Amino acid sequence: MNSLVKDLSLLGLRLVFGGLMLLNHGWPKFQKLMDYFGGAEVKFANVLGMGMIPSLFLAVFSELLCAGLLVLGLFTKKASLPLIITMFIAAFVIHFGDPIKDKEMALLYLAAYLAIGAFGAGRFSLDDKLLNK
Repeated sequence: MNSLVKDLSLLGLRLVFGGLMLLNHGWPKFQKLMDYFGGAEVKFANVLGMGMIPSLFLAVFSELLCAGLLVLGLFTKKASLPLIITMFIAAFVIHFGDPIKDKEMALLYLAAYLAIGAFGAGRFSLDDKLLNK
């Protein structure tokens, strides 16, 4: 594959799947976490029996912080791992008994994060500019 095409494809994957995760999933969960620290009652899935708030905190870490790192292309391979785990849990734990259409988004995000994790950030990233010099 042409190197420029590969790098542009990775940039597109990072911006779309990192940006949408951050804005549509991470930010609302972050606001929910802030509501909890403000004294509000918060309900969230108790993933793997660790409790609602630890589960919410880990989701915020993954969907906000790690997604933001993907957008920037910084520590990309490491940042993709929590997102891979989160989407795996969303698809196969949270939506275990649900029809495939309810798992679809988690599976699409999972596929994108697996590709990003496998191939890295590409040339148009902070990884390339800061870490490969």
